[in-house]
Amino acid sequence: MTALPLLHSTEVAAAKASNRPVVALESTIITHGMPYPRNLEVARQVEDDLRGLGVTPATIAVIDGRLHAGLEPDQLERLAQAKGVAKLSRADIAACMATGGTGATTVAATMIGAHLAGISVFATGGIGGVHRGAENSFDISADLMELAQTPVTVVAAGAKAILDVDKTLEVLETQGVPVIAVGQDRFPAFWSASSPLNAPLRMDSAAQIAAAHLMRGQLGLPGGQLVANPIPAADEIPAATLAPIIAQAQSDADRHGIKGKAVTPYLLQRIFELTEGKSLTANIALVRNNARLAGAIAQALSADAR
Repeated sequence: MTALPLLHSTEVAAAKASNRPVVALESTIITHGMPYPRNLEVARQVEDDLRGLGVTPATIAVIDGRLHAGLEPDQLERLAQAKGVAKLSRADIAACMATGGTGATTVAATMIGAHLAGISVFATGGIGGVHRGAENSFDISADLMELAQTPVTVVAAGAKAILDVDKTLEVLETQGVPVIAVGQDRFPAFWSASSPLNAPLRMDSAAQIAAAHLMRGQLGLPGGQLVANPIPAADEIPAATLAPIIAQAQSDADRHGIKGKAVTPYLLQRIFELTEGKSLTANIALVRNNARLAGAIAQALSADAR
């Protein structure tokens, strides 16, 4: 049997060799989240935020059939400019690799790549979840099932606000996934710092979150943790402002027959248009905020391992 085609960037390989902290980053935000060159600027910015903390970034992606944990600068630029890049989740990452394809990793696929690379912490914007109307469409993101089986701590600003967040939390509870709000009792609402929903768990420090990650491993529990990190108040868009905009975007998607994997990128683009770009500004702020917290968690885990 041939070895897994997993490649570490020079930077990630050096960090792992010296047991320095590493944080995984997804790549769909680069290929499907915003246009070039803004996508490249933001990807570099988030990576540099981690480096500023003494943490090594490992952007996960599949390039020419090979799974990468960390991208060299030229690879990151190539991915940012690439057209027709596949959006990979658990169901299709193996097929993409087997056929020599190039694909960007969603939350689920990034968790798989991070775990294979021995990386315990992953920062993203928001996880996927239960879509509105899922009782008819059965549209539920693979991210939720991945959290139930792959032992990676995922730092996000909650679930994307376009989803049925209440049902998303119910599925996570059923799957035994710890959902930890940081510094507050309410579950954050992605572009908004808070929602009417209570968070199942609350922790107030990176050290506590790292300790919980380690305890799950000691107990032999499968799966990871969802760390729900609220967007900074200065960067949020109030939930009351967003509610009618999200409703309008969803109505437009239904009218145009948008389904499956196309739903999320369509809704995010439509909300970007309806908020005159404010949603993207908030999205960038929350991703950077999540990366900083993920870096602190990775540092705590690294210190414990010494």
